[in-house]
This record gives sequence, C-alpha cells and structure tokens, in this order.
Amino acid sequence: MICRLFDYFPVAKSLWNKFSYICVGYLNIQKLNFITYTKMGKTLELNDSNFEETIKGDKPVLVDFWAEWCGPCKMIGPVVEELAGDYEGKAVVAKLNVDENPEVAGKYGIRSIPTLLVFKGGEIVDKQVGAVPKSVLAQKLAAQVA
Repeated sequence: MICRLFDYFPVAKSLWNKFSYICVGYLNIQKLNFITYTKMGKTLELNDSNFEETIKGDKPVLVDFWAEWCGPCKMIGPVVEELAGDYEGKAVVAKLNVDENPEVAGKYGIRSIPTLLVFKGGEIVDKQVGAVPKSVLAQKLAAQVA
C-alpha cells in the first residue's frame, strides 16, 4: 500500500521522521484516501505480582482492566496507548488482562470491562467503567497530574 499522505501534506513526512506512528484507519476526504496515524504509546503490562508496587509509585497511574474477547476493550485500547505517549514522564499508563490476572481484578471488584482506575499514592482517586472518548480519560488523568 502506498501512503499518499506525504503527497498532500509535506509536513507529515518530517513528522514521520520524528515520531513512531501506527496506521489506525482511513479518512475519505474529497474522494482521496488519506491514512491517519497516531503516536505509539508505552503502556506498562501489569500482572498480579507487579500491580501493587506499580500503583504505589509517586506518579499517578491509569490502569485499564481489559480482556482479549471484549469488544469495547479493543475500541479503547488505542486511546490508552495514545494517553501513554501523551503523559510519558508525567504519569504511568498501564493495562491488566483480567483473564490472566484474576487476583487483582477480584480485589478491586472489577465486574465490567473495560474499567479504568486512576491511582495516586496507592489509592483509587477516579474510576471509569465502559468505553469513553479520549478527552474524558485525559481530563481524569490531567486532574491527578496537576
């Protein structure tokens, strides 16, 4: 597949050289196919053994409780990845697979997924159940970073 984005937006080529991107979809604008890209994040994969030490750090921690079979989890996954890139160095953005790590999911009463918990100093300070836009999650995380 040929990326036509560079043909129409020369600035995009220079941005490509500065950041890592992944293709997330197509936009059909004026009968031209443009490929859209998003910056790759750095989510931390949590499990039953490293969860407690991670949430007790000095930075706020956003944890996405998800499962492989969950449709809404797959929808919100790229958003969580973007947030990891946006808040790199300011907060920790992590994911925990509830099927592989039932101990933590049970301890925090995770009954519906996706569930996103925001921790600060080891305590839950915010909670979101269900898929929501990036702006909602960014607002919750920004409130704890400030």
